[in-house]
Amino acid sequence: MPDSTILKLGTRRSRLAIAQSRLVARQLRRRWPSLSIQLAARDTRGDRNQDVSLKQVNDPDFFSADLDEALLNGEVDFCVHSLKDIAGKRPAQLVTAAIPQRENPRDVILFRPDVIDRLRQGATLTIGTSSRRRTLNIAEFLPQALPRFGQAPRIAFADLRGPVDERLQRVGTRHRQLDGVVLALAGLQRLWADPDGRQSIRPLIRQLRWMVLPLSLCPAAPGQGALAIECRADDQRCREYLGALHDPETARLVKRELDYIAAEPAEQRQTIGATAVASDACGTLMWIRGRRQTAAGKIETEQRAIWAAPPRPAAAVAWDGRDWGKLSHPLYFPLDLDPARLQAVFIAHPRALPDAFALPETARVWVSGSASWYRLAQRGIWVEGCGDNLGFRDLVPTLRASVLQLPSLDQWTSLTHEAAVASWEDSGIGQVLASYRISVKARPELRQRVGDSTHFYWGSVQQFEALQSWLPVNAHHACGTGKTLQALRRAGLDQVQPFPSRKDWQQWLN
Repeated sequence: MPDSTILKLGTRRSRLAIAQSRLVARQLRRRWPSLSIQLAARDTRGDRNQDVSLKQVNDPDFFSADLDEALLNGEVDFCVHSLKDIAGKRPAQLVTAAIPQRENPRDVILFRPDVIDRLRQGATLTIGTSSRRRTLNIAEFLPQALPRFGQAPRIAFADLRGPVDERLQRVGTRHRQLDGVVLALAGLQRLWADPDGRQSIRPLIRQLRWMVLPLSLCPAAPGQGALAIECRADDQRCREYLGALHDPETARLVKRELDYIAAEPAEQRQTIGATAVASDACGTLMWIRGRRQTAAGKIETEQRAIWAAPPRPAAAVAWDGRDWGKLSHPLYFPLDLDPARLQAVFIAHPRALPDAFALPETARVWVSGSASWYRLAQRGIWVEGCGDNLGFRDLVPTLRASVLQLPSLDQWTSLTHEAAVASWEDSGIGQVLASYRISVKARPELRQRVGDSTHFYWGSVQQFEALQSWLPVNAHHACGTGKTLQALRRAGLDQVQPFPSRKDWQQWLN
C-alpha cells in the first residue's frame, strides 16, 4: 500500500447518510492511518422526490441510482449505503466489498411527551410511518402494548417521509402534530455517535417517550441496521482497503433475511419483516411476521420463528404451565424502596410488581418478553422494551445504546422471585430485590394431569421444583433461553431443550 492515499466516498446528503459515511471513514482510518477520505455528497431520486409515499415506490434504485452513476463514472471510489436500500439487483460492475458489523436492528417509536395523558383521555394516537410492514405489525402490537386506562388504545397512521430530524420535528403537542413516529434504532444511534447528528436530534428527542419494539412481534426490514460498502469490481486497491471492515457474522445473518424475503412474491415483500439474530441457546434464530396471501386468495398474518428445532416427537401429552395459576399464588415481601427514586426497572415477571407498589411515570421500565409487557400495560404501566424472551444477557447491548440515554446498569433495579436473586449476580444490575415468593397448593386432579403428561414447558425453576415429585420418569423438559434455562441446569436438569418461546414449543409439538 502507498504511504498516502486519497479515496472519495460517495454518500447521500442526509445527516444520517453523512453520519454513516463518517463512521466508515473513521473505521478505515483506524486500520489505514495514511488514508485520506473525502466525502462527496449526492442527491438521489429518493431524496429529490419527497411527495410519493414509500408504499407506492416500486423502484429498487430509488436511493442508489445517482450514487451508482458517480461510482461507475469514476467520480467517487466507493459508496456507503444502508443495506436495506439496495436489496435489489445491483449493476454487474459493482461489488459489495464489505458489510461492517451491524448496528441494533430494532424499530422504535418516539412518542410526544404527554402521550399518557392522551391515552387517559381516550384520544386516537396518530403514528407517522410510510412503511407497510411497520403499519401492519404495529397496528396489532400497540393496542396491547400501550398502557390501558379503561378502553383499548386507538391507533391511526399517517404517511411520513424525509430525513430523521424532519420526521422528529413532526412529533409534539402543537396542532396537527403527530403523537409518535417510527424510526430505526440503528439510524438514531449512528446520528447520536456523530457530533453534527447528535446536535441535530438532541433537542428533538429530549422530552419524547421511547418504545423499543420487540423483534419477535415487529421484526425489521431485511438488512436493517447493516451497511453495504460498494466499489467498482475491478478496483482491487479499494476492495482491499474496504475488506478490512467486513464482518462475516453480520453478512451471514442479513443474507438469511434477504434470501427469505427474495423467495416471497414481489407484491408481498414490503409487508413482511424478517430479522435474524445469533442466540447462544438456539443458534441462528430468525423472526418472521407480516401479511401474506394464501393459495386460496385469503390474506393472513404469519408470525413464526425459524431456527434449528429438534425433531418432533411421534406423540406427546403437553403440560404448558396453564395450570400453574391454579396451583400457586404469590406471597409478597415489603419493599424497602422509594418509588420516586427509581430511574430504571427490570421486572422479571408481572407477579414481581406488587399491585400496591406504584411506579412513577418517569421510570424506564423493561421486561423479559411480550407476555409480561401486555400484562403490565393492562395495569396502566408504560413499558419501554423487552428482551424477546432470550434472556437479560442478550438484552444488555440494547440497554447500552447511548441514544436511549438509559442509566448505567449499576443504577438499575430488578424485581424478581426470591429464588431467582442469585441468578442476577453477574448481570451488572445495581440492585436486585426479591419482591415475592410462590406458595403452592397441591390439588389431586392437577397432580394426575401432570403425571399423565410427557412434555413440559417450564416458565420458572420454581414450577419445576414444586412439581418435580409428580413428574413421570420419561418427562421431556423445555423452557425459554434466559435465566430459567440457567436455573434449571443448576438444579440438575441437564436434559432441557431451550425454545425461543412457549408458543414456539407449542407449535413444535403440534
